[in-house]
Formats: sequence, C-alpha cells, structure tokens
Amino acid sequence: MMQALPSPPPPLSLQHQLQPLPEKETTTAISLNQIIVSKQAGRHQQSSPREVLPYSETKLVPFAQTRLLAPKQPILQPRRTNPLIWFGAILCLIFSLLLIFFGIATLILYLVVKPKHPVFDVPNASLNGIYFDSPEFFNGDLTFLANFSNPNHKLDVRFEHVDIEVYFSNRLIGTQALQPFTQRPREIRLQAVRVISSLVYLPQNSAVELQKQVLSNKVNYNIRATFKLKAILGLFHYNYWLHGRCETAISGPPTGVLVARSCNTNR
Repeated sequence: MMQALPSPPPPLSLQHQLQPLPEKETTTAISLNQIIVSKQAGRHQQSSPREVLPYSETKLVPFAQTRLLAPKQPILQPRRTNPLIWFGAILCLIFSLLLIFFGIATLILYLVVKPKHPVFDVPNASLNGIYFDSPEFFNGDLTFLANFSNPNHKLDVRFEHVDIEVYFSNRLIGTQALQPFTQRPREIRLQAVRVISSLVYLPQNSAVELQKQVLSNKVNYNIRATFKLKAILGLFHYNYWLHGRCETAISGPPTGVLVARSCNTNR
C-alpha cells in the first residue's frame, strides 16, 4: 500500500508574507555633546568588556563628564641639567653679587666723602718783556703765580703730571712742566711759574694784534693747565684728568701786572 507523500512547502514569497514583523524599536534623539554608556554594568560584571549591549540598555552621559574616563597621560621624568650649566649659573650669581656690593660701597663712600676736584687759579702775573726780532717772530717773558687748592675735607690729592701752556690768540707761545706734588685736605699751594718765549712764530695778523695790545697797555693771555690727579682715601685711590683755564689781562711790559682774570677748572 503506498504511503501519502508530504505536502510541498509553500513558495518563498508566501513564506516572507507569513513571517511576523519585528517590533519597531523606539529611537531617542542624542545631543552632540553626549555619549552612550551602558546600564548593564552592574548586572553583567562577568561579561567581556568587548560585549556590545543593545541600544535599549544604554543611558546618556554629558560629554563634560567623559574627561574622567579618558586614559591618563604618561608622566615624563625631568631631564638632568648639565653640571657645566650649573657651574656657569653659580659664577654669574657670584659676579652679580660682587657687582652689587661694590656698587653700594662706592655709593656710600661717595655720599660720606663727597669728593671735589682741586681748583686752579692765577692770582698774580707780571709781563716782563715782549719784543720782535722780525715781523713774525717774537720773544716774551711772563711770570705768574699758580694757585692749587684742595677743597676736600677727607681726601688727599696727588698731582702726578702738571703741564702749563700759554696761548695768545689761540697760538701756543710757551709751555712749562711742574714737578709732581701732594696736597693734604684743605691745603693751598702757591707756585711761581715762569714762561719764556724765544723766537716764537706768529702769523702776521696775530703779530699785528699783539703789537696793538702792547701799545694799548692791555695784553690778553690764555693760560691752560692740564693735570693728572690721584685721589687717595686710605687704601682706596682713583686717577683722573683735570683741566684748568684762565683768561688773563695784563698791562704792557716791562712792568706789566695782572689787571683782570677769569678762571675755571673742570674735567
């Protein structure tokens, strides 16, 4: 007896029609500053960290709170400084401290001592003679009293180099050098200086002007002094140059005397 054959399967198009449709999942709008964090962290502690949870089991966390979840950056160990750099820095520090110390010490010393430069003056002068061998060469004899005074109360002053020059109409007509000497505080030194001019050349206009001044009984000489000084305070001393200028008016020779003068001393 023949068995009944099973009924053939329905066509594929019919199978798709008979399958139940999946339930629609509800979607939620997500802000750009939020990320998704799973809710099943407590229920699935033993699950793998790579397990993907369904979207319905997640919750929204603000983006600002995710900074705590970021991985920690590795801490970089500081590099060791080269010993030569430390040595150079220490030398610079010591030099700076010494510079500050000596600067303060110099300022205090200056305020305590209040140094003043010596003064050069010509209180007296005499013109013994002026005569011409030719229209452009003349001879002269001038004597004057040089006054050097040290106005400091606590400083000694040493004149290491003293050079005195006499000019007429900006033309050098005589020079004289003095021996070095030292002045105590508040000391005054008077020294006679004689300048002899022998066959000194003068341009024609200067020679004519000198003859006119001799006839008018008033000869104008310019006396210039240059000093190299050393100021001394105990073990401390410093050197500097000083310049003295005196404009003089002397009556005519042979008995010429000082009529007027104007002197100043500066550095």
